[in-house]
Amino acid sequence: MDLNDYTIIKEGEAEILMHAKNEVFYNKTQVNNRDISIAVLRTFISKRKQEHEAFLSKRIKSAAKVSEKDDSGSVTEEKSDEPDAVHEKPNGECEVDKEMSQDEQCSISEEPIKLDGKVRRELKPPRVLEALSASGLRALRYAREVDGIGQVVALDNDKGAVEACQRNIKFNGSVACAKVESHLADARVHMLTHPKEFDVVDLDPYGSPSVFLDSAVQSVVDGGILMCTATDMAVLCGGNGEVCYSKYGSYPLRGKYCHEMALRILLACIESHANRYKRYIVPVLSVQMDFYVRVFVRIYTSASAMKNTPLKLSYVYQCIGCDSFHLQPLGRTISKNNNSVRYLPGFAPVVPQECSDCRKKFNMGGPIWSAPIHDPEWVTSILADVKSMKDRYPAYDRISAVLTTISEELPDIPLFLSLHSLCATLKCTSPSAVIFRSAVINAGYRISGTHVNPLGLKSDAPMDVIWDIMRCWVKNHPVKAQPADQPGSVILSREPVLQANFARAVASLSKAQAKKVARFLPNPERHWGPKLRAGRQITTKHVSLLGADVVNGHINHQDNDEHDAKRQKIKDPSTS
Repeated sequence: MDLNDYTIIKEGEAEILMHAKNEVFYNKTQVNNRDISIAVLRTFISKRKQEHEAFLSKRIKSAAKVSEKDDSGSVTEEKSDEPDAVHEKPNGECEVDKEMSQDEQCSISEEPIKLDGKVRRELKPPRVLEALSASGLRALRYAREVDGIGQVVALDNDKGAVEACQRNIKFNGSVACAKVESHLADARVHMLTHPKEFDVVDLDPYGSPSVFLDSAVQSVVDGGILMCTATDMAVLCGGNGEVCYSKYGSYPLRGKYCHEMALRILLACIESHANRYKRYIVPVLSVQMDFYVRVFVRIYTSASAMKNTPLKLSYVYQCIGCDSFHLQPLGRTISKNNNSVRYLPGFAPVVPQECSDCRKKFNMGGPIWSAPIHDPEWVTSILADVKSMKDRYPAYDRISAVLTTISEELPDIPLFLSLHSLCATLKCTSPSAVIFRSAVINAGYRISGTHVNPLGLKSDAPMDVIWDIMRCWVKNHPVKAQPADQPGSVILSREPVLQANFARAVASLSKAQAKKVARFLPNPERHWGPKLRAGRQITTKHVSLLGADVVNGHINHQDNDEHDAKRQKIKDPSTS
């Protein structure tokens, strides 16, 4: 191996050897993705340990109560200690002992310890599967940077990628050699043949992850975490709706909220695959950044809890004339006299044939995940961890900004409005975000920003309240007359029912905004985006994607190689 043919790339504590040719995929932009994944993995290990300790404490207390009853002479029957025990709540919802399923069933070591005379098992370090490893950089960073991590299995079905990964493992020394193993295998087959074996499964494919989801949800242990990236944003955001439906089972809409809808379509798809095996997901963090979406979900098994899935999914009705959108839940529940719950189809339709605001028709999309896409407690823990170890995150500025914005989102509000889009419909000047926020807050509703769009606003205010606020704004800031059939003219033709109060509200600025914390940062360099798939030849048509310097350098390198080959052939006539 000639080291002159390789470039050493350092990211975090890992170093990889990258060949001058485009043989193995590597994208510098994904440092944000890898950093945020490491932060989530650290928090997962911490939470997992806390849950296991809480479970053991609970079992100790339970054993103490049983021994007290035995001492008093009472005869009691001990409940089953099976790890997949499921308890029914009085309201019919399922209560799964998450700590039991996660920590005892699938994440235990081979060395048992005694607990009050009974044999209990210790918590094993989590096993990680990186299903599509390429150069192995992600797996190496996990092994070298995350304390308490167990074995990291890196897979790829490309022989050159596996050789590169094994070379990089050796290059990173003894720690990497001890913890990371690389295999030539089809990720789908490997995950199917190793059910409930990995505490963490990381899917970061080039394009859509849809073909890997069915096997991935089966290979995660109960309470484990699935990390999944989708980079086919043109499909998920409505560019090719029929393709999105064939891959993800949902139809996208091209609204201002399309990137958040992409997140929710991916979550709904993962939930659908999990349900086929009596499993369900609990999202802890969902991020849209750069050119992709990335979700982190925990997976549990429970046939009873799975019944709640229709309550978490909704169709979306988007008006084609204005920004009004409405959600149609798939399911609903009613309570019976015996405090149990009955599951029924959702009431429909939630909208008339024409939009009540502008009298235009609706487009329908979905189903999407309409339940919360973040766990506020997890987001707070991840952000605190990132801030406490800022020197260990190469992309600290970017990921801390994204996490800060996420921490201030309203967790229970699906999708969002764009203030500029509202004003474009009415052809009016835009109020400042602070003034609009104040009007919503003064009307008695909640409002927040969103990490997906700097101009996006999440609110629980219904659309008629939003339009009333805009009507009041237009009264103070008149607009030119528009044709009567325009959506804006129809909306403004009605008098507002609510009289908006635009006085500055105390909560009109978030804490980060009040402290002037950066929330939306520019790209650190030009051509910060997707890169060419491994193995493809770099030509002049890729200038807009890679930059002129990279393309010219690669072409010059190819010309030099061809020239050297010709000279060698001339010197050695025997080859002719």
